[in-house]
Amino acid sequence: MSEVSRLSKILIVDDQYGIRILLNEIFQKEGYQTFQAANGVQALSIVEEETPDLVILDMKIPGMDGLEILRHVKKMNSSIQVIIMTAYGELDMIHEAIKLGAITHFAKPFDIDEIRAAVRKELPISAG
Repeated sequence: MSEVSRLSKILIVDDQYGIRILLNEIFQKEGYQTFQAANGVQALSIVEEETPDLVILDMKIPGMDGLEILRHVKKMNSSIQVIIMTAYGELDMIHEAIKLGAITHFAKPFDIDEIRAAVRKELPISAG
């Protein structure tokens, strides 16, 4: 069996270690190649080096916030899909993120199955 298809890459950006680990574990089990970043600087260097297919991005990150990270990611490579995570009720931020090119958003605490389904929709796992 030739390894033609590469694993789809997902970058998880969240300053909360527990959330990163959880999402990382879920998507690795699903068959994706995963990367993690705790802040904007880390996230952007991973985007530069690895060109992920999808970024799961928390909006509330100390330092460079989610919107700023999203702007940079889209500037670096507009084809990277971005799913954002916010606290409940942050409608202005969600609206702004969608305008900047985020494909969908989840409120925290999120439903694992919903995030999994959204990622699968964007990055179908090839059976093989």
